[in-house]
Amino acid sequence: MTVPVLAPVQTSSRLRRVSQVAALVTLVLFVLLLVAPGALAHTPPNTTTDAFLAPPSGDHWFGTDQLGRDVLSRTVFGARPVLLASLLGVLVAMAAGVAVGIVAGTAPRWLNAVLMRAVDVLLALPVLLIALILIATAGSGIRSIVAAIAVAFAPGFARVVEASVRKLRTAEYVEASQVFGSTGLRTAVRHLLPNLMTEVVVLGSSAVGWAVLTATTLSFLGLGVELPAPDWGSDLAAGATSLSTAWWLSSFPGLAITLTILLANFSGDYLMGALDPREGVRLRQGVRTFLGNRAPRVVPPATATATTTNGAAR
Repeated sequence: MTVPVLAPVQTSSRLRRVSQVAALVTLVLFVLLLVAPGALAHTPPNTTTDAFLAPPSGDHWFGTDQLGRDVLSRTVFGARPVLLASLLGVLVAMAAGVAVGIVAGTAPRWLNAVLMRAVDVLLALPVLLIALILIATAGSGIRSIVAAIAVAFAPGFARVVEASVRKLRTAEYVEASQVFGSTGLRTAVRHLLPNLMTEVVVLGSSAVGWAVLTATTLSFLGLGVELPAPDWGSDLAAGATSLSTAWWLSSFPGLAITLTILLANFSGDYLMGALDPREGVRLRQGVRTFLGNRAPRVVPPATATATTTNGAAR
């Protein structure tokens, strides 16, 4: 007998698996944009034509800008500096934040207080303020944006890791490792860090979206890559004054930014399920089912018994 209340749960789970597979496909697309953008746009981004401010058409799918450059090519090639700065910045912030969090979580109380007060000071400062201070000191460019994202996002990782380490250091397996002579560094790397990876990876995937928003904001303000290099933020700023007459100049870079942030959130959901042992098994089964690799249907024991009994009766 089928229980009707279970149907919505099954549908929701199927939709979730489809969205996770879609996130993986989109992630492969953005990796292609980062590594080989020429595979998706054959026209160089700085090549000018006689079609000035041409709307989207068969020749130029995303239209052209004020100089006759193809907006599709600039959008595709503009993904590289944004994604590169965001990913590198988040990776550096993740490494620094995890290190500070583990040290603060396992350190004596006075050292923990000093490190966490420094983290709280950085958390109190706006991200853009930290970025503007670093860029004003070191100059504009990809390296400055990477450093700004790393300094601005590292305190968040440190705070989350420190709170988790304080909970895990009283666990039985941690105390048992210390009884058997494990050093503090070995305990942190061998026992604490693997149990923190789910939180760190999920937080990092969400931070990529905020990092993309930060990088494009700095480029929008003219603090990113130097013109005429393509960049989502600078192209968005170039078309901001022509929205009423040439809406495609800012619409497509803005849409690319939005899709990237959504991708980061979907990837975080997928990684959270994949890193969980029980959810990971269900996730892999759902992916195989979605791709058409269906496992053979197993007859439940009750049904098999009933079939055997009916056959014997005949």
